[in-house]
Amino acid sequence: MEQAKITIEQLTKVFYKKGQSVTALEEVSLDIQEGEFVCLVGPSGCGKTTLLRILAGLEQLSTGDFSIQQGEKKRPLQSMVFQEKGVIPWLTVEGNVAFGLKMRHLPKKTVQERTAYYLKKVGLEKFAHLYPKELSGGMKQRVSIARAFANDPEILLMDEPFAALDEQNKFILQEELLEIWAETKKTVLFITHSIDEALLLSDKIVLMSAQPGRISQVITIDSPRPRTMEKVRADPVMTEHFVNIRAHLDKEVQGSRG
Repeated sequence: MEQAKITIEQLTKVFYKKGQSVTALEEVSLDIQEGEFVCLVGPSGCGKTTLLRILAGLEQLSTGDFSIQQGEKKRPLQSMVFQEKGVIPWLTVEGNVAFGLKMRHLPKKTVQERTAYYLKKVGLEKFAHLYPKELSGGMKQRVSIARAFANDPEILLMDEPFAALDEQNKFILQEELLEIWAETKKTVLFITHSIDEALLLSDKIVLMSAQPGRISQVITIDSPRPRTMEKVRADPVMTEHFVNIRAHLDKEVQGSRG
């Protein structure tokens, strides 16, 4: 069997503050294969974002280890898309999408071509010269997604990128994300609190326990692609998954309240 793209082994993260310790993650082990779309689902405070930040190099783990298999040495290991405030306010839409490419000092023609391509993929080519303050929340998330894919990372880390959007914008961006993912086959680790969203997007859903975050179950989603929300909600197997995930979340939330 090929080595996993992302390997996480017995990862634990403890935060210390004013003489107190809080264990955010405890002995998390997970393998994610090349090109898989994996969603993390768990109650608030279970360490999902902490795990992504560790993989992104924004936090240090306490014990355990992780590795990301690198293909081309010139490509960045990861790009991260946050829930909000992920755009650079003093750059235009075009400047935001091109930012990572310019930081890598790629040829000007390559930067222009790749930026234009992903602006078109997310429907922002007509808004290339606007600034973030002139954009809606959905458009800002399109900018973040275009920038992440344009930078061509080994893996893509997404922290509830659509949580703040209305349902219509959310559906549109989910479809756009899946279309780009199907074309690029990036390895994606995606946090969501929406069971519907996880069922629509995922190859695998990783269920996490309440704090300290542990992996309770990994669910493989075999439903064929391309998927739509209508098909997901009409599929009896998906309905069974939904009920089981909801029961898990209810149990963990109730347990965390004692």
